[in-house]
Amino acid sequence: MSGNTTSATVLGLGAMGSALAGALLGTGRPVTVWNRSADKTKPLVARGAVAAESAAEAVAASELVLACLLDDASVREVLGTASLAGKTVVNLTNGTPRQARELAEWVSEQGGKFLDGGIMAVPPMIGQPGAFVFYSGPKDLFDTHRAAFDAFGGSNYVGEDPGLAALHDLALLSGMYGQFIGILQAYALIRSEGLSAVEFAPLLSGWLTAMGAFAEHAAKEIDSGDYTQGVVSNLGMQAAAFDNLPAAAADQGVSSELLAPLHQLLLRRAADGHGAENLTSVIELLKK
Repeated sequence: MSGNTTSATVLGLGAMGSALAGALLGTGRPVTVWNRSADKTKPLVARGAVAAESAAEAVAASELVLACLLDDASVREVLGTASLAGKTVVNLTNGTPRQARELAEWVSEQGGKFLDGGIMAVPPMIGQPGAFVFYSGPKDLFDTHRAAFDAFGGSNYVGEDPGLAALHDLALLSGMYGQFIGILQAYALIRSEGLSAVEFAPLLSGWLTAMGAFAEHAAKEIDSGDYTQGVVSNLGMQAAAFDNLPAAAADQGVSSELLAPLHQLLLRRAADGHGAENLTSVIELLKK
């Protein structure tokens, strides 16, 4: 069954769970909500949601059950109190690919169906342009409930393997945190001389935008495994030049520990005879 009238249950009403429930209410569908602290259900009840007294009651109210809880353990604990037979469980709790695969198997053993999701947005973005969610699991299940999922933002199906949504989620977050590391290091250097981070910000933003093409170029090299094409600034040169970053940081009274891991990888890769390659070949040291 699909369409905007399909009822849905949301388990967990933190900032994100509340945003998800609110978006579903905005589609006009019946929504049942549950949270350990019942007070958090009140704003949604005021908008038309039905508050369940227990997680089991909430699950029983709808075929489509969305969990947005603290972690994998809390998802299992909450779902373990309910009958999942005939239910479609969509886990929108942040977790790992392994956890998603194991949870999918467990839900199936309970007679339910399972999709995993990775939310690429903060709560205020839900339902707004720019928000999107990865989904993985049975494609027919995703298609059946697509109308509900689209209430949150863009719906991106990434494959039958339940672990793929979490994999895509964590890969993007890895890229994000890597960028944050560089931004914080840059500001630490600027502030070490009492300069304004606000005034420096446009220069940094422009530089990072210009460097954005690296992702596309690196992807082609990594998929091909050939790091020798179009080399302009080879890894050996960058490994040597990188010494100036921790040296300058030390002179300025700034820690370089955020950058240290990359420095060590560059030095190792160069020492192993790959100095003539592009920097992207460092990825070979990340493989187990």
